[in-house]
Amino acid sequence: MDVSELAKKLDLSDSKLVVRKAAEIRRLCDVQFDSSVIGVGEVAKSLICLEIAATRLGVLFDRSSAVRLSGMSEKAYIRSYNSLHNGLGVKTKIDVRELAIQFGCVRIIPFVRDGLKLYKDRFVSSLPASRRASADFTRPVFTAVAFYLCAKKHKLKVDKLKLIELCGTSESEFSSVSVTMKDLCHDVFGVAKEKKDAREVQSNRDLLDALPSKRKAEDGGYLSDDGPELSCYKKRKQMETRDYEKWKSSVVASNQQNKKEAPCKRTKQSRLNFIKKSSDTQELEAM
Repeated sequence: MDVSELAKKLDLSDSKLVVRKAAEIRRLCDVQFDSSVIGVGEVAKSLICLEIAATRLGVLFDRSSAVRLSGMSEKAYIRSYNSLHNGLGVKTKIDVRELAIQFGCVRIIPFVRDGLKLYKDRFVSSLPASRRASADFTRPVFTAVAFYLCAKKHKLKVDKLKLIELCGTSESEFSSVSVTMKDLCHDVFGVAKEKKDAREVQSNRDLLDALPSKRKAEDGGYLSDDGPELSCYKKRKQMETRDYEKWKSSVVASNQQNKKEAPCKRTKQSRLNFIKKSSDTQELEAM
């Protein structure tokens, strides 16, 4: 189906600039890569190009109608949108102030900006000198993750899926950046008594190793068993073992002391004495 025909069904036919921009993005998409490899059909491709064009030009786009026309589920459509969006190299600009106004979290704006700056400084300082110049933080996922973690720390509700959709990234990438940001800047983004998923930490080990010198065992780290510090779990197990051994030794010592103080008494077996009946009694009973 042609882009112009889909634009009519989405009430975008009057926006000639949007249709022209979407057709341009569609041609660029056909030239750069085969979208069928990532599971995006021709109709869905045209709809996604229309949405990208409308978003870049600031025109209102009805995504629910686009999902219905594509014949896909909303989750599959968002996944295809992110794949196509990232494949084309289209950069989405996200401003902290705009996010704060949209989600109603204006009071955390300075915390997000300060935390994001601290994360950039610590991440760059952990890189070799040859790689520091190539560090790129222009992608909107960093701003989105910093905003989400600050909102969570201040106990404000933010729709995570909507935030991922706005920054045009995937859930896996959002989670990876979130893990590294909490690890490097736990004093800013960390939440007290937060339990980390071991599988999540293991899958993002390369990112977590960015600044190992500043990791703490109580922050859920995975320091080596041979190192000077032990994990919080192993410390607790060692303390429990020591407490048990101490209690066991005290019980054994108490039992031994009681045995020494109480003398062993010689037991005597009681005897049962049966009274013999007289001959007169036996005769009476017989009668």
